[in-house]
Amino acid sequence: MGFRLLVFTAAIVSRLAAQSPDVYFSVPGIDAPELAHRGSYSVGVRTVELVNPKQVDILNFDKATGKAPLYDRPLTVEIWYPAVIPPGQQERTIYESAMPGASGSLHILGKALREAAPVAGERFPLVIVSHGYPGSRTFLTYLTENLASKGYIVAAIDHTDSVFGAVKGFQSTLLNRSTDQLFTMDALTERAAKTGDFLHGILDASKVAMVGYSMGGYGALTSAGAGYRKDGMAAGFVPGGYFRDLTADSPKFAARKHDNLKAIVAMAPWGEQPPYSNWDDTGLAGIKIPSLFIVGDQDDVSEYQTGVKRAFDGAVNSARCMLVYENARHNVGGNPPPPGVPLSFETLQAFDEPVWRKDRITAINQHIVTAFLDLYLKGDETRRAYLHVGMTKSNEGKWPLAQGQSAGAAFSKGSEEQTVWKGFQRRWAVGLEMYCADPR
Repeated sequence: MGFRLLVFTAAIVSRLAAQSPDVYFSVPGIDAPELAHRGSYSVGVRTVELVNPKQVDILNFDKATGKAPLYDRPLTVEIWYPAVIPPGQQERTIYESAMPGASGSLHILGKALREAAPVAGERFPLVIVSHGYPGSRTFLTYLTENLASKGYIVAAIDHTDSVFGAVKGFQSTLLNRSTDQLFTMDALTERAAKTGDFLHGILDASKVAMVGYSMGGYGALTSAGAGYRKDGMAAGFVPGGYFRDLTADSPKFAARKHDNLKAIVAMAPWGEQPPYSNWDDTGLAGIKIPSLFIVGDQDDVSEYQTGVKRAFDGAVNSARCMLVYENARHNVGGNPPPPGVPLSFETLQAFDEPVWRKDRITAINQHIVTAFLDLYLKGDETRRAYLHVGMTKSNEGKWPLAQGQSAGAAFSKGSEEQTVWKGFQRRWAVGLEMYCADPR
C-alpha cells in the first residue's frame, strides 16, 4: 500500500511540475513596481571570449625577484541584446554555472534566444555588469535580460579567478576588477566598429554604464574615477607595487580617460568599510559621473554606515542616489534562489535574504535601475521622479481613498495627493529609503 501511495504521489508531483509555468527571473510578478516589467524588445544572447594581453600575473608573483610575469588574461562575457525571434522559436535558454558554496552545477532558465539576429536599424547603449567574489556572469540574469528587453546591450563578465568553482587568490580580484571592466567596455567598442561583428551597427559606444555588485561595485567605483588609497588594504595586499597605478595620486590613474562611461550602479559595493578603507575623500571625489548605490542597512559584508554610506557621502562630485533596503543584508544584488533546486544553508546564503522576499528585491532593482539608466543614458527626464521620490522613507507615503474605494493595481503618480513613491502600488512601497544629492 505504501509503495502504491508513493508511486501515486510521484505521479501527481510530476504532473503538477509539468503544468507549472516557467519561472524567468527577468519577468517580475504582478506586484512589481511600474518600470520593472520587461520592455518591448525580444532578447538574444551570445557568449564571447575576450583576451586582455600582457597583464600582470599577480598570483605568480616571485618574492625573490619582487616581480610578477605577464600573461594574456582570458575573460568570458555573456551579451544580451534586442533581437529578432524567428517564427517557431522562443526566447528560451538555459544558463549553467558552478554551484556557489557547493560542488555541482546550477541551471538557470533564461528568457532569451541564443544566437538570435540583432534588431536592425537601431543603436543601443552598453551596460557592463560585474559580479561579486565569487560569482558568475549569469548571477544577475534577472537584470541583464530585463534591461536588454528595454533597449540596452548588456555584457556580463566572468572575472577570471573570481568565478564560482574556479576561485583563486584574492590579490587577482583586487588588482584586476576595474581593469577587467574597462577593458571589456573598450573591447566591445572595438568589436562593434568591425563590419561583420554582431554588435556592428547596434552598439552606441558613446553611452556606457557599469553595474557592479559587491566586488563588482568595488571595481565600478574606481572605473568611474575613485582612485584607491595608497595605504588602503588593497594596496598593501597586492605585492610588488603593482597596485600603484590604481591609486588616486598616481599620474597614470589621473590620465585615464573613458569619456563614454556616463553612469555607474554600485550594489553593496565592497571595500570602504574599516579596516579595509580603500578610498579617502580625495579618491571618492574623483567620481564625477552620476551614480546609484543600492544597499541593505544591515549589510554584514560591505557594512552600511561605515562602508557603503561612507562611499555615497564621499562621492561629492557625483549626481547620486542611494536606495536602502531596511533590514536587508548583503544579498541585494544577485538572482533569487533557483526554484526546485535543493540548496544547503551555505549555498542558500549566496542568494537569499533573511527578511525580504528575494523576488521583491529583484523587482524593485529592475524598477529603480531602469529609471536611473533611462535618465542618464537615454536622457529621459520623465524618469527623474522615480528616483527623486519626495520623501526619504517609503513608509511615510500616503494614498487616501474614500471608504470602500480600491486603487486596484494602479501605480502611484507621486503627486501631492499620492505621496507613495512614484511607480509603486498602494500599500506596496514599504521598508525602503532613498537618498539623493546633487554634485557640489
